[in-house]
Amino acid sequence: MDLGIRDYLLLAPALIFALTFHEYAHAWMANRLGDPTAKHLGRLSFNPIVHLDVYGLLVLVMSGFRFGWAKPVPFNPLNLSHPKRDIPLIAVAGPAINVIIAIFSFAFLRVAGATSPGDFRDGIFMLLTYFVYINLSLAFFNLIPVPPLDGSKILYGFLPPSKDYIYYNLERMGPILLLALILINAFTPFKIISFLVGPLVEFTVRLLGAIFF
Repeated sequence: MDLGIRDYLLLAPALIFALTFHEYAHAWMANRLGDPTAKHLGRLSFNPIVHLDVYGLLVLVMSGFRFGWAKPVPFNPLNLSHPKRDIPLIAVAGPAINVIIAIFSFAFLRVAGATSPGDFRDGIFMLLTYFVYINLSLAFFNLIPVPPLDGSKILYGFLPPSKDYIYYNLERMGPILLLALILINAFTPFKIISFLVGPLVEFTVRLLGAIFF
């Protein structure tokens, strides 16, 4: 992706907004389900500084803003009434809010196209387009079932208790597996993550286009 200064100026708010709301949603859901750990650590906040992760932002830049992550929100399973149900709910809250933001951004694209004057409209179109693509990319990337991504915790909720060892083994190996996937995707012809995430993003964009346009 060949980006200019204008692109970065428009990408920055979309990126910060997407990551902040993603992590806030995790913290909000955990607190709602009885675990105040994130709240006590100051993570139940719309302040992006408490959520941003240097390595996650670096991966975002290296990937052309197709995938990345923020600082994971901590939670204590001992505070949850039904961990097998609640852990996946906490996990899915982040991707869910990103999809919701993308839907609203697409709806605003429709409104902006009908009401905005020329140059301003072009800027709004580009900004909202980045909001759509970044939020969808962040949502679907995080659904990959490799720790520490949200998909691994969603997978845990579907595993019978007798198979929980699969999740715990993934937890131990997850960061190494994720790093390997990122490096393979970035430096070899085998674009594994792009293959997984890209088609889902494009399908959702086409679906939203059919709904709103």
